[in-house]
Amino acid sequence: MTTDTPAVDGAAEAAPAAAPCERGATVWLTGLPSAGKTTLAFALAERLRAEGHKVEVLDGDEIREFLSKGLGFSQEDRHTNVTRIGFVAEKLAANGVKVLAPVIAPYAASRAAVRERHGEHGTEFLEIHVATPVEVCSERDVKGLYAKQAAGEISGLTGVDDPYEAPESPELRLQTHGRAVAESAAELHTFLTTRGLA
Repeated sequence: MTTDTPAVDGAAEAAPAAAPCERGATVWLTGLPSAGKTTLAFALAERLRAEGHKVEVLDGDEIREFLSKGLGFSQEDRHTNVTRIGFVAEKLAANGVKVLAPVIAPYAASRAAVRERHGEHGTEFLEIHVATPVEVCSERDVKGLYAKQAAGEISGLTGVDDPYEAPESPELRLQTHGRAVAESAAELHTFLTTRGLA
């Protein structure tokens, strides 16, 4: 006795299998200003897109302009900014997008809240610590923030006169100083591969 269902109206006997739904995840790159988070995120995004992955980069500066305009840099406002980014990231990741979030997120409690939200929805969250020392960051000083802080023009610079709580147990700790961007991006790509995400 057979349980096969005959083709109807000349249709093919078996439809081609649908492509598997791509697995999404949030890759949160935390570190000091000028640590290289954004540069690394865009380099990795380019590689992932070339491989056919759906990728979004949630750049901290762009989020400040378009999603968190009006927020300051108090601990409460920073927490609000981070949790907003985390909300958007989880929604995208839950729909199969690789979300790269190069965001300072200086407070451990804020990052924990984002991780918890992902966990509640069964969405993967990977914390990557871009562990560039403050001395190197101040030499790079991509946006001139360290110079402005030293000149007394600004205050509350993360890692200098405002706290940065480095992750104690990130999924990956990256040392980017003294290395080419491509080398750091390759290390992060290899790590994602081991997690089945690349």
